[in-house]
Amino acid sequence: MAQEKMQVIKEADLTNNCPECFNQELKLTFSQKHKFGRLYHRTTDEVVSEIKCKKCGSTIYPVNWTEDIERVYDYYQKMVGKPQGSLRFTTLFYVIILLLIISVAIGAYFLIQKGRG
Repeated sequence: MAQEKMQVIKEADLTNNCPECFNQELKLTFSQKHKFGRLYHRTTDEVVSEIKCKKCGSTIYPVNWTEDIERVYDYYQKMVGKPQGSLRFTTLFYVIILLLIISVAIGAYFLIQKGRG
């Protein structure tokens, strides 16, 4: 079964006021989903963002955003862009493929030898 993990691709400290406690210590985080399996490591193109206040610890949802927070968010979202998804195979995958190729080659060799004799 594949494990899913969100890896941070961009973090930024914002100087906008928190709508909850009116403090100027917000943190914007962009994370990308990664899936890890025994045979592959897949990086998806799914990006999740979150704004949290460092002082009160509350998550600032888009409903509570001010125009300033929206402008800053749009700016950082353009900086992150749209990351590409990718797929990498593990060493175990290549070992299994190599063993399959060797077993097919051995089977073909014995079939050819059996046909001659």
